[in-house]
Amino acid sequence: MTIEQEIHTQAEAAKAASYPLAALPPGIRNDALCAMAQALTDCRAVILQANAADMEEAAAAGMKSSYLDRLHLDDARIEGMAEGLRLTAGLPDPLGREDFSVRRPNGLEIRRLRVPLGVIGIIYEARPNVTSDAVGLCIKSGNAVLLRGGSDALRSNRAVVDVLARAAYAAGVPHGAVQLLAMKDRAAVDVMTHLTGLLDVIIPRGGAGLIRRIVESSTVPVIETGAGVCHVYVDRAADLTTALRIVRDAKVSRPSVCNAAETLLVHEDAASAFLPRLAEVLRADGVELRGCARTLAILPDAVPAVEEDWRTEYGELILSVRVVPDIAAAIAHINRYNTGHSESIVTNDIHAAHRFQHEVDASTVYVNVSTRFTDGFEFGFGAEIGISTQKLHVRGPMGLDALTSTKYLVYGDGQVRSPADIP
Repeated sequence: MTIEQEIHTQAEAAKAASYPLAALPPGIRNDALCAMAQALTDCRAVILQANAADMEEAAAAGMKSSYLDRLHLDDARIEGMAEGLRLTAGLPDPLGREDFSVRRPNGLEIRRLRVPLGVIGIIYEARPNVTSDAVGLCIKSGNAVLLRGGSDALRSNRAVVDVLARAAYAAGVPHGAVQLLAMKDRAAVDVMTHLTGLLDVIIPRGGAGLIRRIVESSTVPVIETGAGVCHVYVDRAADLTTALRIVRDAKVSRPSVCNAAETLLVHEDAASAFLPRLAEVLRADGVELRGCARTLAILPDAVPAVEEDWRTEYGELILSVRVVPDIAAAIAHINRYNTGHSESIVTNDIHAAHRFQHEVDASTVYVNVSTRFTDGFEFGFGAEIGISTQKLHVRGPMGLDALTSTKYLVYGDGQVRSPADIP
């Protein structure tokens, strides 16, 4: 069997399972999620063994530390995956909810309900915890799922999917609803992105290169996610101690993720007081600072920033720094270089805060909060399928509602459009 034939077979199985899955009662779907969570806990040794083999191979291949961090699983991360499934099970059911109804003058009764998208394809790099989140959210929302994880995480993803699928099927989920393309050949992605009629949507999660490749080549509709050139702007009216805590968290707490800050903007009135304090703290954390000319005048040990720095998602302990004359310049910089992900202002000026939130174009705009909170778990969604940086269908952290569409149910008593009676 060729790769194309194998993938088509799996996609057809997912499509066939999607119809009974959409009709499955919410109690069965929730029980399945709880069973999956318990299975992860019970089978953690098998999963960790598979992950250790992936980690060893990735390290030998010279993968950078930020990538290894995304790939790594341990007891705490597996428990986090299980807890995410339990929390998702406890969320309100997204299906069957009526969000519109009307009775027309001609007697037609029209209702609109939330229904599953159908079959969701997810293409992602490393981060095997994404596997668990994706499967859980899809089952809760009544969608079948076809997964294609990074080749470096193949053993980990296979182990996680095997555990989850067995538990889900035993709990009543239709066989075939959970599929993993367990192959390293990159041709699998090209086949997957052309499964028009079998996949209803593709969601890529990963770096800018992966996302761009999928968006440009796919004949299946794509929800663009993930790329995160996020900024923190320290305003002239900022409390500098608060700003220091927020910037450090946004950059250092987990630099490899898409909601980590990559660029710091500082109002010129705050720069001389703030930047030396920040540099002392961040350098102790191992952060490399890359600064504009005005930053270098205050921090001569910083690396000179170049144009490309302002548009780069580092994914590691590097922070570009620019001193700006006012809030207008900060907003203009952000709207020029950001990726529509997450932006934050630190200020005690309510007017500056409101202006920043209204004029910055991004999915999530914070006041006095770290950008690291752009996350489905933190937003109360239980987990997330990704963070959409586009504007059509959904934007921001994508929870259960983002995985549904609508269906109109229309009731009548013989109404026709034709004005003439049929003899």
